[in-house]
Amino acid sequence: MLDLNWLNTFVTLAQLEHFGKTASELHMTQPNVSLHIKQLEKTTRVKLVERNPFRLTQAGERLLQSAQSTLQELQVCQSDLNAINDLSQGTLSIAASDIISRLLLIKPFQSFKHEFPGIDLSLFNTTSTQAAELVKSAKADLGFVIAQKESQPLHFTELRQIRWCALGNGLSDWQQQALDEKITGSEEEPTLILLGHDTRTRDLIDLALPSLHLPKYRVMEVGSVDAQIDWAEAGFGIAIVPAFSLHPKLNLKSAITPLPNFPTTSLGYIVRQNQVLSRAIKQLLQWVSEEIANSPHSNPTN
Repeated sequence: MLDLNWLNTFVTLAQLEHFGKTASELHMTQPNVSLHIKQLEKTTRVKLVERNPFRLTQAGERLLQSAQSTLQELQVCQSDLNAINDLSQGTLSIAASDIISRLLLIKPFQSFKHEFPGIDLSLFNTTSTQAAELVKSAKADLGFVIAQKESQPLHFTELRQIRWCALGNGLSDWQQQALDEKITGSEEEPTLILLGHDTRTRDLIDLALPSLHLPKYRVMEVGSVDAQIDWAEAGFGIAIVPAFSLHPKLNLKSAITPLPNFPTTSLGYIVRQNQVLSRAIKQLLQWVSEEIANSPHSNPTN
């Protein structure tokens, strides 16, 4: 009979293609990783892994398909069993970006820890795209995302509309240069646009950048929203950020320009379709909704 721990080690090894990295990922020793693979090969009576260079055999590729599906189904099942049992002990895993977690989740998390002291909160700091993958695989019980597209196999509930703004001085001057260049034919240095790395929001923003009517621009990816704000405040360029992310910021020196021509999008939460929600998750979602409703900037124009 195949041991689930062996299968988990095998799947992780197949993903990382390195025994040492697998040991680190699973908090095991490298000899134990090798032992799990040997036990799996002994039980299945087939060679699963070629070591130098690393590759899966044909049998290994076949087992990987079934092992991934089996482990994911068990993870999903355990999550639903915890909810059915009205989880009061254990861990609740949340996936959210840094800006969402800091602006929306701190107070709800404080209330949660007071109401459910036996449940640990685990926060995955991710992009919206990564959060969706974590929820699909049941590695996260709940995800907070921007610009959720597909529904299958996830269910998305909108919490608020998001509009965009530009942070940085000189945007109107650069836009005027576009008009001047048409008249004089002169060329200026390109405007530096500071963007984050979330694929979901970039799909929206990249298409909307021409509406800024800049003569020329180039994009620099700086990671988080906070990094975008810091670079813009230092005078390096124009940061395109969700408008709500600027409201808690005090003493910003740079100009803030609303971008009404940029497409609005939604911030909300995702769960797996037909996922059983525990009382703890429902209560956390209620607190998050109240946090948004009580915000002085909760209307769609922010």
